[in-house]
Amino acid sequence: MASMAKRGCSLLLALVLALGLVVQTQAAGSTPSLSQALTGTAQYVYETVKAPQVGSIGGDWAVLGLARSGYTVPAQYYRDYSAAVEAYVKACNGVLHEKKYTEYSRVILALSSIGKDARDVAGYDLTKALGDYDQTVWQGVNGPIWALLALDCRNYPMPQNPQAKTQATRQMYVDYILSCQLPGGGWNLTKTGTADPDLTAMALQALARYQDQTNVKQAVSQGLTCLSRLQNPDGTFSSEGVANGESCAQVMIALGELGISLEDARFVKNGRTLLDGLLTFYRAGQGFVHAAAGGGANQMACEQALMALAGLQRAQSGQNSLYQMSDARDLTGESQTGQGLPGKHADVQSSPVILPGKTFPDIAGHPNQAAIEALAARGIINGMTDTTFAPDETMTRAQFATVVVRGLGLPEQTTQVFDDVKAGDWFAPYVGSAYAYGIVKGKSATRFDPNGTITRQEAAVMVARAAKLCGLDTELDAAAVRDTLAQFTDYVTAGDWARQELAFCYRQGILDDSALTIQPLVPILRCEIAQMLYNLLGSAQLL
Repeated sequence: MASMAKRGCSLLLALVLALGLVVQTQAAGSTPSLSQALTGTAQYVYETVKAPQVGSIGGDWAVLGLARSGYTVPAQYYRDYSAAVEAYVKACNGVLHEKKYTEYSRVILALSSIGKDARDVAGYDLTKALGDYDQTVWQGVNGPIWALLALDCRNYPMPQNPQAKTQATRQMYVDYILSCQLPGGGWNLTKTGTADPDLTAMALQALARYQDQTNVKQAVSQGLTCLSRLQNPDGTFSSEGVANGESCAQVMIALGELGISLEDARFVKNGRTLLDGLLTFYRAGQGFVHAAAGGGANQMACEQALMALAGLQRAQSGQNSLYQMSDARDLTGESQTGQGLPGKHADVQSSPVILPGKTFPDIAGHPNQAAIEALAARGIINGMTDTTFAPDETMTRAQFATVVVRGLGLPEQTTQVFDDVKAGDWFAPYVGSAYAYGIVKGKSATRFDPNGTITRQEAAVMVARAAKLCGLDTELDAAAVRDTLAQFTDYVTAGDWARQELAFCYRQGILDDSALTIQPLVPILRCEIAQMLYNLLGSAQLL
């Protein structure tokens, strides 16, 4: 009897220990939330990469991931990196590599993520190299993929490279990438055989902004089908037969650039999403491993996972995607962002945020959402109603005068110059101010036409005038104007009086030069004006 009791106690103890072990194992292996994984990985990268230098591991990608993650990092950290880049660029006389032009692209992306202009690094324009088509494609499809990502991250103008055998255009890089697509819809480095998920994802990242082109849209669709087919049953991705975190990260970044949810049925396998797959490689306090089977934290896996998680967090919070960095501000603390440029007009002032979180339901997921929200939060631009912005409607001349005057913080003024602008009109003080500061002119000496629409070339001229007030140098010689506009098939349809200002807007990144045409006579839309003004204020350090 005693023996049975003793044996029963032993069984009970064993059961308790077993249950305790199961609970402990489940707790240790519990899946972290996105926020926990992002914070943990950012902390690991920051503590591991103490002095980032120019380089693909422990350098540029670490800086980009930290900057885009929102993880709190001392400004000195980014200042030290910026100084290290400048010293490196000086030491090699601006030539980062004789052959591998992805070196330029990677550094451009990292600098842009911390709010630096890659066109002026120790006196060198790092984007210039990407104007050389032959050198850029020497590496195969990798070259144009990263060239587009680098140039598009902050809408850098297409650099003109006089030393290039063949001057590149964005379209040439797009076409090259398309020419490398495999019959099954994916990409790899050899252009033959099986698609590689990493390179397929990178190609889709680069093509994301060009889906207005029918052939690009079709290629993207085929690429997504290929990736869906390559995804493993547990939600992960494999490269060279090994499931790994880096492949998962690149596909996640691609979906983010394309605006595709991780809940998309094409990328949910057996109830497991791509995030579930990526987190398979996460180790709390240690970052990410390369493969689940063994080894400790892998620096490359950590940095790529950090970028992927940062992109996902940004998507879920309605921010720009990982590589769309028009919202990037100077994280080094070296520029007086918000104070304006030294040469600005004394009356030009920045506008503080007065309506934090202001948004409109009809701009959710819109390409210009971030710009619209940034301006609306500062009271610079209003919706057509309290709940409707109408991003794809045209903007009147009166509305344009209003947003520019508010954007520059100019004092309101009245004018009696125009017969169709009455003192009691809501827009009268804004038209008066815009006219007094030389931003707008009338349709005639006495007629302003406040309800008339504005063409794209008219908008460029007026924004360029505003830019001059902000202290930006808007002057370009005839050769620079010609070289900038020649990439557009319809540039000859732009008025002679507007070409210099159009060229300035494209070179400054105020207008997006990724399109094939200018469409100078087409009425500009409210969303486009918002983006132009947002880009201007960013360049003028007024945000």
